[in-house]
Amino acid sequence: MIKSADPFSAAEPTGNTMTTLDPNTAGFIDGNPVATFVLDMNHRVVSWNKACEVLTGIPAASLIGTSDQWRAFYPTKRPVMADLILDGMNEADLRYFYQEKFHPSTLIPGACEAEDFFPDFGNGGCWLFFTAAPIRDAEGNVVGAIETLQDFTERRKAEAALRDREALLAQILQSTTVATVVIDQEHQIIHWNKACEALTGQQAESAMVTRDHWRPPSPEGRPFLSDLVLEGKIEDDFHRYFCGDLRQSTLIKGAYETEANWKNDRGEEKWLYLTAAPLISSNGELIGAIETMQDVTERRLAEESLRRSEERYRELSITDAMTQLYNTRHFSAMVGKEIERAERYRRPLTLLIADVDNFKAINDTYGHSEGDRVLVGLAEVIRLSLRSTDSAYRYGGEEFAILMPEVMVRDGAKLAERVRKQFGDRQFEMPDGTVLRSTVSIGVTQFQPGDDTKSLFCRADDGMYQAKRRGKNCVVIVEPPSGP
Repeated sequence: MIKSADPFSAAEPTGNTMTTLDPNTAGFIDGNPVATFVLDMNHRVVSWNKACEVLTGIPAASLIGTSDQWRAFYPTKRPVMADLILDGMNEADLRYFYQEKFHPSTLIPGACEAEDFFPDFGNGGCWLFFTAAPIRDAEGNVVGAIETLQDFTERRKAEAALRDREALLAQILQSTTVATVVIDQEHQIIHWNKACEALTGQQAESAMVTRDHWRPPSPEGRPFLSDLVLEGKIEDDFHRYFCGDLRQSTLIKGAYETEANWKNDRGEEKWLYLTAAPLISSNGELIGAIETMQDVTERRLAEESLRRSEERYRELSITDAMTQLYNTRHFSAMVGKEIERAERYRRPLTLLIADVDNFKAINDTYGHSEGDRVLVGLAEVIRLSLRSTDSAYRYGGEEFAILMPEVMVRDGAKLAERVRKQFGDRQFEMPDGTVLRSTVSIGVTQFQPGDDTKSLFCRADDGMYQAKRRGKNCVVIVEPPSGP
């Protein structure tokens, strides 16, 4: 604000004479790089500085001493803000001319400021930020008004361009069929697209500007992957909240991806493929994170179905169809592995070979289907007798093998005796009403260093034949031969 005892000359203009400022004050205003003009109490221009000439294109000489200041800004005559200041800054008048674009200055009492577009100003219009304030003398009386103008066109264009870019970004996010969420530095949601609404069932209005973006995807309160990216400690915290593998993106620096299981409010289970990446400003500052979510449930179900199918086929390939024990092919593979493990770690391994007694007579008397029932019965007894680490096989027609890792031969013989007794107690009712009881002969031996599949099997098999020769329905232990 300019404050002097008498900033205007006392003389009234006559002819071509114009009221002028005090030379010192006039020089200050004229040298001001901000476009500035001053009106006296009669609304006449008493100062129109060089910056104002450059901004408006109107020379000071054509306006000094006149009340034509409006010509620089408007096509028809109307007051400028400095005029309204001189008239007492009536709010109704300010609102009439400037609508809601004005507001009182927070710096200068009695001053007002506004920002407006002037379509007839310059080439193609211009945005101006202008302030007007009263000029008071030493006694505080209003003796004039001063107005400053700043061209904000470029800033407005930049703001418009920024809004356009933000609108374009929002449109891109809304248009993509991939569920996308963006959070700011405070973990608050600033974008939640329609695909996100469709996937989660949560509308954008209820998600925006909240930290509740884990609901409904994770009712238990698990953060999103983007939260962990934003915190910068994703590799430390990932396994606190997620199962599965965390992978670094091969496309975006600092981005990660994973697959997570999610159950919605209806109890439906889904698998989501998640990607999260940091958002970096032009000056390298972390300003947020973006996350995408894709429903890969169908793919996961297909993969699981394929896995189960492959597992089933694998089981079928190593399983005897009738007894549901492992078959000879699998026995050949497993006995070699168990021998190798026992050799390497010097651990015990016991092998049992069992054979149904008089099985040919059963087939000849009652038929093969009834004979098969007897084999299935023995398989059931064996299966119920095994530990979780043991495995049983149908090795031949009526011959069975049992591998018992970490078991000494005497303990293996106890299991063999249990199988022998329980099988002997079973009754098989034949079609003619006859009740059949069958027995089994079992040979037992233990691995010794230097054994291979053949030597280990032959000792157990020899034990089974010894049991046959001893009258059948018994268990025979064959100790490994003593060393030299």
